[in-house]
Amino acid sequence: MNYILFDGSARNQLLPFTYTRPVADIRVGILTIREKWEKMLGFTTSTVTEDYLIDKFPMIEMEQNIFINASILPTENLVNLIQNLSENKALFIDDEPLAFFAKEDEEVDFETFDIIEYSFDDILRIENTWDIFKLNGEAIKRDFKLLTTDRESLPIPEMTVAFNKDQIFIEEGAVLPLCSLNAKDGPIYIGKDSEIMEGSMIRGPFALCENATVKMGAKIYGATTIGPYSKVGGEVNNCVIFGYSNKGHDGFLGNSVLGEWCNLGADTNNSNLKNNYAEVRLWDYETEGFAKTGLQFCGLMMGDHSKCGINTMFNTGTVVGVSANIFGSGFPRNFIPSFSWGGSAGMITYKTNKAFEVAEVVMSRRQIAFTEVDVQILEHVFEETSKWRKA
Repeated sequence: MNYILFDGSARNQLLPFTYTRPVADIRVGILTIREKWEKMLGFTTSTVTEDYLIDKFPMIEMEQNIFINASILPTENLVNLIQNLSENKALFIDDEPLAFFAKEDEEVDFETFDIIEYSFDDILRIENTWDIFKLNGEAIKRDFKLLTTDRESLPIPEMTVAFNKDQIFIEEGAVLPLCSLNAKDGPIYIGKDSEIMEGSMIRGPFALCENATVKMGAKIYGATTIGPYSKVGGEVNNCVIFGYSNKGHDGFLGNSVLGEWCNLGADTNNSNLKNNYAEVRLWDYETEGFAKTGLQFCGLMMGDHSKCGINTMFNTGTVVGVSANIFGSGFPRNFIPSFSWGGSAGMITYKTNKAFEVAEVVMSRRQIAFTEVDVQILEHVFEETSKWRKA
C-alpha cells in the first residue's frame, strides 16, 4: 500500500511553520509527524501540500493509495484501522476526513464512500501553532515508547545524577558528563551523538535529538524538545525547537516554538504570561487579527530562518514570520511579518537577496545546500506575505 499525508484544514492555522514545510514535517515530541507515521506504518510516505512546495515535497501516487490527515498523530488503534481500509472506505473524525482509500487519479466523492467514524479517545491533533508545545509532553511519552521498547539504553555516566532511571534512554555516541536528569514527571530521551554539557539540569518530559547540544549550566523544564543539530542554553520551559536552530546563551524561552535555521541572540527573553494573567491571543493569518488561544501561558512562535540580536525582548504571544531579523531595545510588536528587518522603533522590508545570502552561509555551516528550490519557496513566501510589510 502507498501512504500519502495531506495537509488538511489545519494548514493555515499552523502558519508560519507551514509556509516552508507540509504539516507532516512539523516536529512534536521526539519525531516529526511524518517520522511517526512511517515508523508505525512500516512504509515511507509522500505528501499532498501547497503547489509551491511540491518540488521539495512531491506526492508519489500509485495504483492504490491511502491518504492520511497529517495533523493527526498516529496511534496503534488508528494505524490498525487505516491499514484495513479498502476501496470506497473512509475514516472520519469530527466531520473531517482522517484517512481514506483512493485509486490512482480517482476523483474522491465522500458521498459515495462508506464512512467510518473514529471512536477512540486517544487522538492527539496539531490544529494550532500552540498545540505543538501544549501537546509536546504527551507526544514525547508516546515517541519514547515507540523508539525504546525492546531496546537497551547506553549506561548513565557515573558522575551524572539521574532520577527514575528506567525512563531515561541514551543513544549511541551521546555525551553527558556531570549533569542532572530528572525523569520523575516524564521520560528523557538523549539522541545519537548529542551532548549535554556540564552543570545542566534537565526535567522530563524532554527530548534531545540527534547531534543537538545543551550548553553548560542550562536549566530545562519539560515538556521540551530540542531538534537535531540545535544548540540551547539558559532557561527553557515547555518549548519545541524543530532543528538546526540556536538559543546558545542565557535568557528565558517559555511555551514557545522555533522553526529551523533560527538564532536567538545572547540574553534574548520572552514573556509567556501577561501581567494581568489574561488569556493570550496570537496572530491569525486567516482572519488577519489576533485570535484567542484559551491559554494563560503562551510565548513566541518563530518561523524558519528568523533571527534576533542580543538582548531582544519578546512580549507574550508574539508571532514572527519567516526570515525576519529583529534587533534593538524595547519590545517589538507581537506580530512581525515575514522578511521584516528592525525592532520596536519600526520595521522595513528585509530584501530577499540579503536574506538569501545569510541563509546560504548559515546552512553551509551544517554542510546543507541552500538550493534553487529553497529560493523559490522563500520567494513565494516573500510575495504572499508582502501585504503585511511596509515598503
